[in-house]
Amino acid sequence: MIDALPTLAVIGIGRISRPLVVRLRRAGHSVTVTNRTRARALDVAAETGACVAGTPREAAASADIVIVCLTDDTAVGEVYHGPDGILAGVRPGTTVLETSTIAPQTVRTLAPLVLERGATLLDTPVSGSVELATRGELTFLVGGPKEALDRVRPVMDVLATRVLHFGESGSGSIMKLAINSLLLSMATALAEALVLAERAGIDRAAAYDAFTQSAAAAPFVLYNRDNFVRPREAAIHMTLSLVAKDLTLIDALASSVGAPMAQLDANRKLIDQAMAAGLEDRDGVSVLAELLRHNATAQAGQPGEPGEPNRSH
Repeated sequence: MIDALPTLAVIGIGRISRPLVVRLRRAGHSVTVTNRTRARALDVAAETGACVAGTPREAAASADIVIVCLTDDTAVGEVYHGPDGILAGVRPGTTVLETSTIAPQTVRTLAPLVLERGATLLDTPVSGSVELATRGELTFLVGGPKEALDRVRPVMDVLATRVLHFGESGSGSIMKLAINSLLLSMATALAEALVLAERAGIDRAAAYDAFTQSAAAAPFVLYNRDNFVRPREAAIHMTLSLVAKDLTLIDALASSVGAPMAQLDANRKLIDQAMAAGLEDRDGVSVLAELLRHNATAQAGQPGEPGEPNRSH
């Protein structure tokens, strides 16, 4: 007798979670989706044949595994609590995968509430781009009971090539913030280096291609080429407002554990300037290079608006 595949619910449909639904449906799983903006849920359901639930409670009640992917701590709190929240619907034996990038303390607060319902919460934020999500090549960063992770590992393997377990509840979220801190520093350094090469007379695309063929050729550098070389045409990986949100979470974590973060302080100045310029809906990586170009032309007494690309390269 062949065991039936576990049923899934995906709560929150965004840039990363949408391709997760696609992959899970292709693998044969029954998937129920819900989203605060219902049109997004309907859209992915039309594409994949997933079912649509009216509330997080309804979605959670339908599933053996619940995947939550939301914007921030506030959204997570709203979706778990209340008469239509996840906690009101989750069944005993269910595993909740909390993939949102949120504070570790938020996870540690929610985990015992989920346990009271006879279910288990794992913090499972992901590292990777939309392209990697589409190919099933994400990395899961996991905190929580290993036995629960072992139960859901076959489903995670549909979505990721690496599943890394760091220990108790909240440790996956800690690791996600540490990685995002590193990526933010890489983004600002990459922006500075690219603008340096441009200002010194090197063609933008040629300079970036040199980065991708040097010791600097990390995956982050490789998959962000279009965003840096053709920033007004490339797809948005992550908005500046989300980058700023993560920076605040990283700063709070660093303060709570007494970790020195001089690089983060330097990054904050550029992020704050970009936010003040009204660029919060732009790609949070490529906009940094555009802002540096604007700053350079302004210092030289040349015209230019924040975010205006250097069209000579």
